[in-house]
Amino acid sequence: MSIREKEQQVVEDFEIYDEWLDKYEYIIELGKNLQEYPESKKTDDHLIKGCQSRVWLDAEKKDGCVYFKADSDAIITKGIISLLISIYSGAPASEILASDFSVVDRIGLRENLSPTRANGLVSMIETIRRIAAN
Repeated sequence: MSIREKEQQVVEDFEIYDEWLDKYEYIIELGKNLQEYPESKKTDDHLIKGCQSRVWLDAEKKDGCVYFKADSDAIITKGIISLLISIYSGAPASEILASDFSVVDRIGLRENLSPTRANGLVSMIETIRRIAAN
């Protein structure tokens, strides 16, 4: 499935909910479904800089695609990084780099986050892009 198709699926998933409280609950559930992240990778070099809470992101490149694993010590942030990697993990690096990440605006996520969480979201996106570029 392409990034665009995954983004469209996320938009449709969020359209089910009318209230942002319900959307936050959904984001928290996404975080609970995140694949187990190894304790050995919870190191400073895997920390995303610019996030208020601690978010670890690890990536592996295989056959031109980038596979992400992540974790966070905060439930909303864990859900946000889970949402991002559900879209971008497994995609070709070129497709990640071509993405405008507008899905976060299409679902209203950025505008419904506190300023510090919104800054963290930008840091997560920048880190995903940087990993895809290297």
